[in-house]
Amino acid sequence: MTAKFSKKQPQYDYDAIVIGTGPGGEGAAMYLAKSGKTVAAIERYHAVGGGCTHWGTIPSKALRHSVSRLIEFNENPLFQVEEQVKGLTFSQILKHAAGVIHKQVRLRTGFYDRNLVKIYQGEARFIDNHHLEISNTDGSSYVLSAETIVIASGSRPYRPAHVDFTHPRIYDSDTILSLAHDPRHIIIFGAGVIGCEYASIFRGLGVRVDLVNTRDRLLSFMDAEISDSLSYHFWNSGMTIRHGEEFSHIEGRDDGVILHLQSGKKMKADCFLFANGRTGNTDMLALDKVGLEADGRGLLKVNGKYQTSIDNIYAVGDVIGYPSLASAAYDQGRLAGEAIVKGNLDGHLIADIPAGIYTIPEMSSVGKTEQELTAAKIPYEVGRAQFKHLARAQIANTSAGSLKLLFHRETLEILGIHCFGERAAEIVHIGQAIMMQKNGGNNLNYFVHTTFNYPTMAEAYRVAALNGLNRLF
Repeated sequence: MTAKFSKKQPQYDYDAIVIGTGPGGEGAAMYLAKSGKTVAAIERYHAVGGGCTHWGTIPSKALRHSVSRLIEFNENPLFQVEEQVKGLTFSQILKHAAGVIHKQVRLRTGFYDRNLVKIYQGEARFIDNHHLEISNTDGSSYVLSAETIVIASGSRPYRPAHVDFTHPRIYDSDTILSLAHDPRHIIIFGAGVIGCEYASIFRGLGVRVDLVNTRDRLLSFMDAEISDSLSYHFWNSGMTIRHGEEFSHIEGRDDGVILHLQSGKKMKADCFLFANGRTGNTDMLALDKVGLEADGRGLLKVNGKYQTSIDNIYAVGDVIGYPSLASAAYDQGRLAGEAIVKGNLDGHLIADIPAGIYTIPEMSSVGKTEQELTAAKIPYEVGRAQFKHLARAQIANTSAGSLKLLFHRETLEILGIHCFGERAAEIVHIGQAIMMQKNGGNNLNYFVHTTFNYPTMAEAYRVAALNGLNRLF
């Protein structure tokens, strides 16, 4: 009688290990844990949340909120007593941000606890495609193993080698949160999302701001009218913007920083913020041990299931590049979890991912821009609503801004939504919900036939829809 032998499956410590506890890591860990998998998460920092919670999205938006409320207070005639202007320092508004971060960490730690996801603090690096070495700050280390590994290690500010970031007056978007003095003048190099948001924050505090842009216009991926609106408001607030510039070198001094531009210009300020790009956190992972290679910006390539070229290793979030949004990273994490559990994907990341830019005023958009529709020769029309005509905006004294709807002239299908002004990042989602409807549900007439609360900012959709329909003939 012939004996039958079954191949013994290898034993691992966990079904899955997730490297990083930012939005992408959290999304993957929670999906896997709720699917019955044993999951561990590796976090190099002392608390969960990743760069999103500790250095990026949450602190910058908390700072922006404080400054926005300060501006609102100073511009409200009810609070203008003997022409005295209320002021805040950067250090003061950092305290509010710290409180928000603490609440976020406590909330997210609870998620891991309730779902029995074990958190290990330390630096992870690959030994092979199933084993990770975790290094502690005291120099000790240990090994953990898993059937599947998800890389969600995030990103950090890009630092050119010839810029001295150890100088006490030279910052990146992480270290700016440790700014202890109150500058009167700051130079911000890089006018992307991060640079523009911090330019708004510092200008709102009364700091003189020089914003240096390497491109020919601000936020060129946005609809031109919307980005032009931001440029005007920056200019009108007294900010200096220099377009199409590259730096030659940055000279740190005891009393400030001098920026030397390749065009021959020189600029001097109390401090300097470098905000030009980000780098994926992959250099510490020993990717060569598993045959993975990151590109020049530390980013990994994945397929439609967020799987790398190594079958059991997945990657999500900033470490895979575009769209590099906290909102999208969480969805990517959940989708990677679904692919791991089911072997395929029923869902997918939506095609039209909304963009929210927390400048003062805010900007937000979803769908196509006018420039894209024109290039594609799609017959579209525009409906606009100016915030200054809305009762709610008049009551709140936030009349700067507008909502713009782009729709097909013949089918009335909404093709793009672009908003500039206070609460823009919230307002855009009303239109997004209609854009996502199928079988004729995406139609401009929805906003005409729907009754909105009055007064609200949402009413802008009815105003914009009627304005657009009036343009048709």
